[in-house]
Amino acid sequence: RQALDSSVSVPAERSMHTEVHVHGVVAIKNSVSQSELEQALASWLNYVDIESLGEARSAHQDEPGVVYDRRKRMLEICWTGWVGRNFQKALESSFEALGPLSEEASGVEVTYYHEDGRDERGMVFVGPTSDAIESVQRRYMIEDLQDLLGRHFGEPEISEVVGLVNQLFDRRWQERGAAPATGISERPQRTAGKRHLH
Repeated sequence: RQALDSSVSVPAERSMHTEVHVHGVVAIKNSVSQSELEQALASWLNYVDIESLGEARSAHQDEPGVVYDRRKRMLEICWTGWVGRNFQKALESSFEALGPLSEEASGVEVTYYHEDGRDERGMVFVGPTSDAIESVQRRYMIEDLQDLLGRHFGEPEISEVVGLVNQLFDRRWQERGAAPATGISERPQRTAGKRHLH
């Protein structure tokens, strides 16, 4: 688990038959083949008892599933399934292995829909290097802050807070020094909302 940030909180094991939706797009390096992607995603594919991306269909017919677009060099993920214990670990292992094959860092949204109506949403960051992941993490956080602060404050106040956040990121990077070459990180959130429609 050395590729996970120490601040990451891994969700507790869930009851069997929880619905989950995984959504995002990952840019893939030019030299990567589909079989290499399938190897990287083996933990996820094995968990749902399939062997190839061609079988990685979503439980909802209007969603494409997990598809590699060779022309665009994009791994497009819009997949829903029913999962039980250890799915989170299988997904994290797959995304960690996917990191070195990616062209740039990106965020993949993972949402669990609980029987009591709660949605548990996390953002998993996948990228070729820790630098790339940190850069996209910073961008996502700043976008979230701008959306939140924009409800109450004007541009000068928002810019002031964003400047402070950038200073915190810069300081953390300087204090941390060298970092692992690849990795993933999760941004957990819990909401009581409706299903996110695509």
